[in-house]
Amino acid sequence: MGKRMSANERERKPEEKFGLREKRNLDGSHYNTDVARSIEKWNLDFQEFGERSVAEAGRAAAGVAGDGEEMLEGILAGWRGPTPAMDEEARIYVVDESKCFRIKDRIGELVKKTMPTWRNRGPTSKAIRINPTEPQTLKKPPPKNSNVLKNTLNLIKIHVTSHPRFWLFITFLWVQALIISIARTPPPCFPDRTVPVPVPLSAAVPLRYLPPQDDAVSNATQKSEAATSLRYSEECPSGSVYAYDLPSMFNRDLVLPNCTDLDPWNWECGIVSNHGYGRAATELRRILPADLYKSWYHTNQYNLEVIFHHRILKHKCRTPEPESATAYYIPFYAGLAVGKHLWMNDTSKRDRHCKMMLRWVKNQKHWKKSNGSDHFMTIGRITWDFRRLTDPGRTWGSSFLNMPSMQKVTRFIIEKFPGDEMDVSVPYPTGFHPKTKDNLIDWQNFIRGYNRSGLFTFIAETSNWAENDFRTHLKNYCYSEPSSCRAVDCSVSQCLTNSSVILNALLESELCLQPKGDSYTSRSVFDCMMAGSVPVFFQKTAYEQYEWFLPGEPESYSVFIDQEEVRNGTSIKQVLMRYGKEEIRKKREKVIETIPRIIYAKPNGGVKSFKDAFDIALDGVLERIKEEKEWADFL
Repeated sequence: MGKRMSANERERKPEEKFGLREKRNLDGSHYNTDVARSIEKWNLDFQEFGERSVAEAGRAAAGVAGDGEEMLEGILAGWRGPTPAMDEEARIYVVDESKCFRIKDRIGELVKKTMPTWRNRGPTSKAIRINPTEPQTLKKPPPKNSNVLKNTLNLIKIHVTSHPRFWLFITFLWVQALIISIARTPPPCFPDRTVPVPVPLSAAVPLRYLPPQDDAVSNATQKSEAATSLRYSEECPSGSVYAYDLPSMFNRDLVLPNCTDLDPWNWECGIVSNHGYGRAATELRRILPADLYKSWYHTNQYNLEVIFHHRILKHKCRTPEPESATAYYIPFYAGLAVGKHLWMNDTSKRDRHCKMMLRWVKNQKHWKKSNGSDHFMTIGRITWDFRRLTDPGRTWGSSFLNMPSMQKVTRFIIEKFPGDEMDVSVPYPTGFHPKTKDNLIDWQNFIRGYNRSGLFTFIAETSNWAENDFRTHLKNYCYSEPSSCRAVDCSVSQCLTNSSVILNALLESELCLQPKGDSYTSRSVFDCMMAGSVPVFFQKTAYEQYEWFLPGEPESYSVFIDQEEVRNGTSIKQVLMRYGKEEIRKKREKVIETIPRIIYAKPNGGVKSFKDAFDIALDGVLERIKEEKEWADFL
């Protein structure tokens, strides 16, 4: 028991006992500012009290009962006077919510029976309303079962309002579980495609009298199940690929048959020979030791479509059974079909083959199943040659990649549009195509130990640049620094037909300048890296390409100099000379490590011991399509 209270103390007003400062409003009522402001936020729900009067029960709950106890722990404040929600005078006692159950223990069964339900909008407080003038009415207690149910509901209500964030979290988890449960049980309109479709039977036959499957149906089911089981294997963990047999007008007929070597005046030449790899670069025997020259060819930079087509036809994961395939390859030579008409004014010719091919493939059963989302193809030109807009003032290229049917098809392309996830940029074909892993290692060791006498080089593929073109600025700068820079002008030298012109210059230089060309990148980037020279970029857009193939840290294999700084007088030579020999050596080593990922090896040379650019691209698209199909089956 607490300290006994005197008669005077028992007669003191609650607000005086609580030590609250009184103020008087216009109608003479007493109030406390802090309590009144907090009460305005409350919505009080009162119950009728039993056994004792409202006043006596309230006084007992508030700790001001006549037994002289001190105010119970948990009573925060008291106030008497009108409230915003009541006209009559009332006494309000503010109770600490976290200690309300301790108050119940102190005053026993009386407060337990008379405890009101509270709906508190404040953070930690509850309130009890006490009206001493309310007439007393004794009522018979409700049945025990009713009280148990009511008390349980009240307890749940108090718990929910006291811990809203906890219950919000529980509700969120329940909704997620419900969604997953519904998603795992597809409705009849979305049948499971992995289950063989039963043979339709006559509607006149009752379901319970279905005859057993005959041998033909059983064999069909077993064949479908076998195809599904063969889709993924240890040798092809991401599945297999089926290559469409397109009409020859979409691929073979587009290649010039009698132009077998590179021609500076005809970009189509040299594509068909040697399955797209081109004629052997025998002239390199003059600058390369031993048999290293045998891995080099005169490869057209636009023949990616021919190389990929040939490699897929020879690939271990190619399947002749379309039902067992994970992905479907469309061997359409779009770069050749569109490139023939790029410099003509007739835009309809640029789209003609593209539209005909789409009409053909859209009639195929497997395209109809997925609307092309599990199909992919290769394009041997940059993406901007296939994105002609409807603007009459912009007539360059074809509208192939803007056609609705192409929006779900994955495209391997030598330079992608950064905003289109269906474009996957793959390396330009260079002239280096090793037949074995030993050929690859021999080349890596050769360029690692080569004695380089120059600081940097610049390959000028043409001289037809505008005066303010940055490439013109670099060429002029290179000519002004002959002791540090070696310039190669392909408009004078026969770079296409004599591979030694470019390769020898790159082998002699520590670094190579790689400005933005007609697009973000060029084949020169990969020629540079193939020779073990460190690329120097002047715009960061080049780093947005070839994510599947180049290292993720650009500074580990390249140098960046801002183009505008060079225009404003920054010396390229001085910037490059700040890098020490050891730092350049580390960058070169990273370039050499990257070479297997940016080359296209010969498929008949036994190169299974390392993955080249083709393997990385095919594995990547198979894995992407596999994951999409698994997610679709999950849903």
